[in-house]
Amino acid sequence: MTIPSKLILPLLFALVILLLIPLNTNFSNFFTIETFSNFLSSFHEKSNHQSNNKQESNVVQSFKPSRKSSNSRYDYIGFKNIEDLDPSSINPLVLPELPRTSQHRAISINASKCFPVDLPNHAITNTNCCPPLPSPYKFKDFKDYAPSNSPLRVRKPFHLIDEELIAKFEKGIALMKALPEDDPRSFYQQSKIHCAYCNGAYHQQYPFENLKVDIHRSWLFFPFHRMYLYFFERILGNLIGDPNFAIPFWSWDSIEGMQIPKHFTRLNSSLYHKLRDKNHMPPHVVDLNYKLKENYVSANKQISFNFATMYRQMVLASTKELFMGSPLRLGDESHPGIGSVESAPHNTMHSWVGASETPNREDMGTFYTAARDPLFYPHHSNLDRMWVMWKNLGEGRKDYSDDLDWLESTFFFYDENANLVRVKIRDSIDTIKLGYVYEDVNMPWLNFKPTSKRKSKELREAKIAKILSSREKIFFPLVLDSIKSVIVKRPKKLRSKVEKEQEEEVLVIEGIEFGSDKSIAFDVHVDDVEDDLSDPDQVEFVGSFVSLHHGHNGKTSTSFKVGISKVLENLNVDVDDDLVVTLVPKVGEGEVCIGNIMIEFLPKY
Repeated sequence: MTIPSKLILPLLFALVILLLIPLNTNFSNFFTIETFSNFLSSFHEKSNHQSNNKQESNVVQSFKPSRKSSNSRYDYIGFKNIEDLDPSSINPLVLPELPRTSQHRAISINASKCFPVDLPNHAITNTNCCPPLPSPYKFKDFKDYAPSNSPLRVRKPFHLIDEELIAKFEKGIALMKALPEDDPRSFYQQSKIHCAYCNGAYHQQYPFENLKVDIHRSWLFFPFHRMYLYFFERILGNLIGDPNFAIPFWSWDSIEGMQIPKHFTRLNSSLYHKLRDKNHMPPHVVDLNYKLKENYVSANKQISFNFATMYRQMVLASTKELFMGSPLRLGDESHPGIGSVESAPHNTMHSWVGASETPNREDMGTFYTAARDPLFYPHHSNLDRMWVMWKNLGEGRKDYSDDLDWLESTFFFYDENANLVRVKIRDSIDTIKLGYVYEDVNMPWLNFKPTSKRKSKELREAKIAKILSSREKIFFPLVLDSIKSVIVKRPKKLRSKVEKEQEEEVLVIEGIEFGSDKSIAFDVHVDDVEDDLSDPDQVEFVGSFVSLHHGHNGKTSTSFKVGISKVLENLNVDVDDDLVVTLVPKVGEGEVCIGNIMIEFLPKY
């Protein structure tokens, strides 16, 4: 049989590959007949187009060695100790990469490659957020640092701690600030870690080096900040000589904690920070849904708004994607979708604390400087507590612990001995294994169900008719330059109790696009009336999308999802074929474009 001339070259290439493969290779993990056939077809197709585009002839550059099993000496998703397997430094004649399965798409960075960050306009610092690197470059993998017989560290709320613990915290921060700036344990260098991971200093690994890593608006948000705080806490404990030291948390979700803790306002304290909003000092009640404008309501009304915000973000976010954010895998653009608590109170409280007189509400109000404020760490301690509390709410709540892409994603931090440590998300899941727990605090928001204006059926139907008969038809993509109402069809209605227990009905706002240098916020209402919009403590108000500016390069594209199963029950509209969805711009009016609004159903288990 004669071999076609066009197949000679790929067959010879395949022979070279086979000669390079060790004899003990497990071929079931390497490739299949189908994937090898696909490779030959790809090679044959590119050969036919070689004369038209010489750049397409470099087929090998789009492939790399297949990742081996987890007990292999080399891990191609990251790198092992000093043996940094950067494919760009390897001979370009490399083995073909197989089509990746879900277990092969974890996010991992090369900590030795750090780039200038993207900063917002009029930034008050330079673009270098890269931490110092050990020489020679090496790191170690994370091990459980908490001996099984050691006592658990207990993180307590500020309103319940004594002066002894405050003194330890102040001393630890002061000692950390006194360390040389090039010491990776110093307060200065620790604050830069947040900037590096939030503003694009690190990129994804080969072959997606052009994609920057940002731990916000995705499932990376909670585990990154947990481990960031974990090592920060260990450094503090080491500096003050107390291995059982635990960072207190700012319990802004309880009445007693709904103001900046007084300990952070003492001028002679290491916890004091100049760049904070002077209008929000104690006893001013926090606004957990803050959007750069004051509510000017009574303290009691603001507390009611705050409880409603917590109920929506914690109780109504019944699935892991709603609460934790959307998956971010190797090769994906950053910011696939923000989780409920990350949008508010996380983003909103960052803005609320940041100084109003600085260009971007530095320091807390923008991510590149946020960790310079000591209040950042108690704020994130409470956010970490929210992850614990959310899983304890029941109804099948669980995180992404069954997804290998999530479990195998990695970050790098310095420990209390200035060792560079690589951690995987799987290391972050259990706080008890990490050696700490949270003191129980009353959660009055847990049963705080928003009330309804109980608009009549006739009023609602009149609203739908008005939208349908409007001369100004609304089409997507939609520029959100004013209040906009659209009718959204429901794929299912009158679902059974079992169906509702298994799946959450979710309002999806996708294709949200805006400049990365913009702060954006808009509210979402369901079955509401534009002329008489519901307050945040009413059921028609279903959520707020809040995004802080990251940098000045390019556009951001993301999505926002809100659970509405219980909302529809409370509104008694579960029988309806459609919903009226109203978007109300609050920050960045006219700067954001909406691609589409739809309803989908997410599994709860």
